[in-house]
Amino acid sequence: MKAALFHAKEDLRVEDVPEPTPGPGQVKLRNAFAGICGSDLHVYYTPEAAGLDFDHPHPVTGSTLPQILGHEFSGTVVELGEGVTDVAVGDRVAVWPIYYCGDCTACRRGMFNACQKIGFHGLSSHGGGMAEFTTVDAAKLHVLPENVDLRMGALVEPMSVAWHAVSRSRVAEGGSALIAGAGPIGIGVWFALKAQGVQKVLVSEPSADRRAIISALGATVVDPVNGDLAQAVAELTGGNGVDVAFDAAGAGPAVTSSLASLVPGGRVVVVAIHERPMEFLPTQLVMAETEISGALAYLPEDFDAVIEAMSQGAYDTTGWVQEVPLEGVVDAIRALRGGAGAKILVQAD
Repeated sequence: MKAALFHAKEDLRVEDVPEPTPGPGQVKLRNAFAGICGSDLHVYYTPEAAGLDFDHPHPVTGSTLPQILGHEFSGTVVELGEGVTDVAVGDRVAVWPIYYCGDCTACRRGMFNACQKIGFHGLSSHGGGMAEFTTVDAAKLHVLPENVDLRMGALVEPMSVAWHAVSRSRVAEGGSALIAGAGPIGIGVWFALKAQGVQKVLVSEPSADRRAIISALGATVVDPVNGDLAQAVAELTGGNGVDVAFDAAGAGPAVTSSLASLVPGGRVVVVAIHERPMEFLPTQLVMAETEISGALAYLPEDFDAVIEAMSQGAYDTTGWVQEVPLEGVVDAIRALRGGAGAKILVQAD
């Protein structure tokens, strides 16, 4: 079968590999679509910044290079391993791709998404979604309802990142929010806020293309470079500041501008991965009793919530999701790195 194999920094090849066979408790999936994530870009260009150690087998999965990429994906069950009874051949599914140790402090607290040895199917496993087939534990499957297609199913993973971030923000229905960054996660945060009853939302994005994409979905946008972010926040909130702000940009100015936009007692949630350190004055937190919180990945219940919201029509892919064949994955990664487009799905089959 064809698969996108990552060999080393800036070395990703579409090659023929053996077709996998499911073991006990596993299923075999015919993959449909696999999204290219910001994490894939980090792995391709700066694997050290992504926190991946490719010099040693992964402590949970035992995986080493080369690695089939694709951790946000959907597919159809085509074969059941021994002992699998909760799903059936023909089920269309999204995959919760996290591998966790079960023993670290985070795992003992139920924070499997923050496991100190965390791995992902399609980043540090023996398979991935950017291939014709993969095998995965049946317990990781989330069956899609009839009105959620496989294209939308591939978006469950990144939308769950955003949903988890909104949950971490503790914003109340009827509250207000600022989103810094209108890439796929920023778009996902916007959808999640709307689905959870937060209507006063401002999106800050320097890229004209990305502003146009999220504006077409119905968002209120501002250019933080050439526009007046402070004035836009004031107009949104009657001069009070937003209840929560989300850094979905991964840039220091996104965090500092978010802090400056908060109501007293507000919170910034950092959901983006930063490649460089930043500076800010912690006294800024003290004087208004504001907070900074991190949000990493998702839990299975975030997948369930997103799939339910999708089934209720809360998500729209118009204008921001495009598809490329498996052979076009490297060109797509380079295009995304250059700032083109928003979300690209790789057609695995």
